[in-house]
Amino acid sequence: MPDRAKVVQAPSPQPLARMTVATPDLDHDLLAQLLAGELALSRADLKAASQAYDKAMMLSGDPELAGKAVALGIAIHDPEAARRAIDRWQVLGANGAQLAQARAELAVEQGQTDEARHQLSLLLASGDKDAWRMFGRVLIGSRDPALASNLLQSLATPDRLPPDPKAWLAMSQLGEQLGRHAYAQQIADGAMKRFGTAETYAWAAQLKLNNGDRTGGLSLLRQAQGKDPGNIGLRLTYASLLGQTGQYAQASRLLEKGPQNAQTYAMRAALAANAKDNTSLEQVYQQLSQAPADVRNASAYLLGQLAEVLGRKEEALKWYDQVSDDDDHAFDADLRTAILLQDLGRSAEAHQQLAEMQTDYLDQPAQLRRAYEVDADLYLRDKRYAEAANAFSHALQVAPDDPDLLYGRGLAYAEIGKIDLAVADFHHLLKIKPDDIDASNALGFTLADAGRDLPEAERLIAAARAAKPNDPSIADSWGWLQYRLGHLDQAENVLRAAWQSGKDADVGVHLGEVLWKQGKREQAQQVFDEVRRTDPHNSNLQQTLKRLQP
Repeated sequence: MPDRAKVVQAPSPQPLARMTVATPDLDHDLLAQLLAGELALSRADLKAASQAYDKAMMLSGDPELAGKAVALGIAIHDPEAARRAIDRWQVLGANGAQLAQARAELAVEQGQTDEARHQLSLLLASGDKDAWRMFGRVLIGSRDPALASNLLQSLATPDRLPPDPKAWLAMSQLGEQLGRHAYAQQIADGAMKRFGTAETYAWAAQLKLNNGDRTGGLSLLRQAQGKDPGNIGLRLTYASLLGQTGQYAQASRLLEKGPQNAQTYAMRAALAANAKDNTSLEQVYQQLSQAPADVRNASAYLLGQLAEVLGRKEEALKWYDQVSDDDDHAFDADLRTAILLQDLGRSAEAHQQLAEMQTDYLDQPAQLRRAYEVDADLYLRDKRYAEAANAFSHALQVAPDDPDLLYGRGLAYAEIGKIDLAVADFHHLLKIKPDDIDASNALGFTLADAGRDLPEAERLIAAARAAKPNDPSIADSWGWLQYRLGHLDQAENVLRAAWQSGKDADVGVHLGEVLWKQGKREQAQQVFDEVRRTDPHNSNLQQTLKRLQP
């Protein structure tokens, strides 16, 4: 049989390949409009969002989309868009209360008082369990407080309000917010008489306090607290007001009774501190240290503070160590830890603590600056002036031109003999704060002590002395300047008065040197001996004695 030519047939197309899918244009694509609306909201473009939801609600049977379109139409002050959305919302099944609220919001927006009153009346008559909350929302969102106030007073009357104290309080609070104080007080008093709850008494008390009636407010708060003795919030409020009037003991007694939490312990501690009542502070400390674990953990920083005040530094360290990293006082607890370590003679640990803080707070300039500043202050206390200057320099890199840091570094430079750098810092500080008395005194003393630019030193110290005539440190500067100028008798008189007023060791050293130069060696030695008893390790005394008695 002859070969037949093979016939190659194309494969039959798949059914899906023969289908044509209709792709709607964007105006008729529900998903596209919803995405456009959400994107517009994310960039706060309410007009574009309103347009997108206007189209979306017409493409969907979801009443929630129409409700959102209503809110957007009102928000952009487009009454036509809002009405169109309300009509669509009604078709899709919004209930009567929702429609009345929306129409009332639109009427209030347009200043249509009668229509707003009509719609709000329909809302309140709807029987919806949230009707009064919806009513309040309409008024609080108004751009016209006078219109909102009139509607509130005409509709939220005592005879129309429901038998629910929350509704009465909400309307009274709304009236107070809108500036209708008499109405707010009327509704508050009515709620107090009708329901007699602690909350109604407390709000009526708050209104009296707002209006300056402290006696009446305190009386009502006392009654509110009596109706609900276990209410911690009421006790705290009442105790706070008592404390503001100086009635610390009465406030403390109030807080001692009933349930305790971190807030009651904190206020009790504050009241005792204001009254300088260490016995009460001790009592609060003992009770709080034995409180439930959650209260102790929340109060670790307060416990540390109390332990410090009571002189229990080692205990304070333990409490500060328990302050969690996410506590608002975490930084302060770390800082107090460093200072306490220094006080306990553990200087190396103190500076190590601050070094760790300087790493931990690299991205928080305010805390980083403070950590460097405390580091510098602790070095100053140890008379390690070069290290103090270095720490101040680091702090100034974080907070350039900071007056306190410039002042501290200037003092440290002066102590290590870097007079030019000290003078530069003080001059810079006085450019920033020309009236800084302490900086003027510091610069004047530094110049006088170095025996340079004495006329400028005299001008600076004289200005400081005029501003603070009774300041011993400024008197010391003036007396030392007189010594440098060769006015020994005047220097003696000024320095002796300053020494008698405060027995500051450095002032005593200056007085002793002046007496020595006057030939009053015995008197000078007596002063030096007294300085030695006051401050046995005073470096200025040691240097002066080496210079005067080589």
